[in-house]
Amino acid sequence: MYFELFDVFVVTLLCLAIFYWINGQKIRELALIAARAECKRLDLQLLDGSVSLKKIRPKRGASGQLTLRREYHFEFSATGDERYQGKVILIGVKVELIQLQPHRIV
Repeated sequence: MYFELFDVFVVTLLCLAIFYWINGQKIRELALIAARAECKRLDLQLLDGSVSLKKIRPKRGASGQLTLRREYHFEFSATGDERYQGKVILIGVKVELIQLQPHRIV
C-alpha cells in the first residue's frame, strides 16, 4: 500500500481538526464552569445552562506566547422574568474577564 503526499496531507489536516475540536470542548467547559461560579457568587440564575462561542482570535499571552482568545456568551436572570447577557473571555485556558450586563438586584 502506497501513500501519496496528498493523502498524508489530508490525514494530517483531519487529525489537526479533531485535536482543535476536542481542545475547544475542554475550553468551552472551563468557560461554563466560570459562568456558573459567577452566577452562583452573585445569586443569579444561569439560563439554558450553556455558553456559546462568539469570537476567536489569536493573541499573545502574558508570557508572550501566541495563544487563542475566546469570547463566550451566556444568558442569566436575577428574578427569573428577564434575560440578560454575560460574557466570559479566556486567553488560552485562563479566564481573563467575566462581564455581566447591568441587571436588577433582588
